[in-house]
Amino acid sequence: MKKLLKALPILMTVFMVIMAVSPVLATNIGNVSIEPKTDSSQAVSGIGNQILGIIQVIGTVIAVGVLMVLGIKYMMGSAEEKAEYKKTMIPYLIGAVLLFAAVNLAKFVADIGGSVSSSVGGSGNTNG
Repeated sequence: MKKLLKALPILMTVFMVIMAVSPVLATNIGNVSIEPKTDSSQAVSGIGNQILGIIQVIGTVIAVGVLMVLGIKYMMGSAEEKAEYKKTMIPYLIGAVLLFAAVNLAKFVADIGGSVSSSVGGSGNTNG
């Protein structure tokens, strides 16, 4: 029973992801024809690009500021403090790399998603 309770959230998450990414290709319902709008996806991607740009600028400013503070403390510190600052530099560098990689990875995924949605979408009219 405990194994089922542990596996149930994982199975539900997998099922939710599968259902979220499966495309719906229905364009006609009876006599009603559904025309997909492409301008809404362009508006969403524009907003997403603006948000990613803001996150990248703010993250860069914070990363440079923290690097300056750590650099000044490193230059002014004693031998023990320098060793301690070297230990704090590793998580800082990992965080900075993740920040820049995450923003660029999100832009890459958004570009791929935009190209896939524009190639999947069509006229929406299958009546010939």
